[in-house]
Amino acid sequence: MPVTSTDKVAYLADRAKFVRTETVRLTRIAGAGHYSAVFSCAELFAVLYYAQLRLDPTRPDWPDRDRFVLSKGHAAIGLYPVLADLGFFEPFELDTYTRLGSPFGDHPDMRGIPGVDFSSGSLGHGLSIAAGMALAGRMSGSDHRTYCMLGDGELAEGQIWEAAMSAGHFRLGNLVAIVDANQLGIDGFVRDVMAAEPIDRRFAAFGWQTHRVDGHDIPALLELFAGLPAAADGPPQLVVADTVKGKGVARMELSPDWHVGNLAGSDYDDVLAELEGRA
Repeated sequence: MPVTSTDKVAYLADRAKFVRTETVRLTRIAGAGHYSAVFSCAELFAVLYYAQLRLDPTRPDWPDRDRFVLSKGHAAIGLYPVLADLGFFEPFELDTYTRLGSPFGDHPDMRGIPGVDFSSGSLGHGLSIAAGMALAGRMSGSDHRTYCMLGDGELAEGQIWEAAMSAGHFRLGNLVAIVDANQLGIDGFVRDVMAAEPIDRRFAAFGWQTHRVDGHDIPALLELFAGLPAAADGPPQLVVADTVKGKGVARMELSPDWHVGNLAGSDYDDVLAELEGRA
């Protein structure tokens, strides 16, 4: 089957919609949530988890699985439904989201959730962890890849650039960093708070091989990820995914007001209808 067959693309588009609608549902349970930061990376989650990552839900700790580090951990609300859908745990468990005693919090906890490789919290740490995982994999002879998803606002953290420099120095070709360049952080537009562009050229200066893609274009994402070089000793790979924060819901797209929010009453119904194409 071709990488970008019509059926495959349609299925992945449906899974991206599933990420968005489940995020809306789970946010209602919690009373607040990060809608827009998930909506920008829904297609990335779909392509990575349903088409790219080497995983076995029956063996969450399989040594040769690909690792995924969600450095922008506030998007975990969109990752949990994917893990449940793949069979890492039962979907009904998500009904306890953020409730007392539940393993499913605002940020992922690798100690309590099968399929989670990194417990995130404060931004900026993920790429360092991912670089360590990639280096450990190479030293142990494993051919797994380590993927790390960051936000463009997160790039203001200095530790990101220390990790980028280290990964280039150690030639971690089995490391793939994905920047969800959705243009907005909690304090406003990234270009105004702390400009990160040109992201690709900055990583290239540290020895990374860089790629730029529309982060909502599923065929383009499939083609890009399928074509990444697999050498463990080579330049680390950077994917800058140009996205729209809040993608899929008109009132949220590129709006600084929806980094965290809560839909209630008719607003909840209207947004679900929009996402499901019934509006």
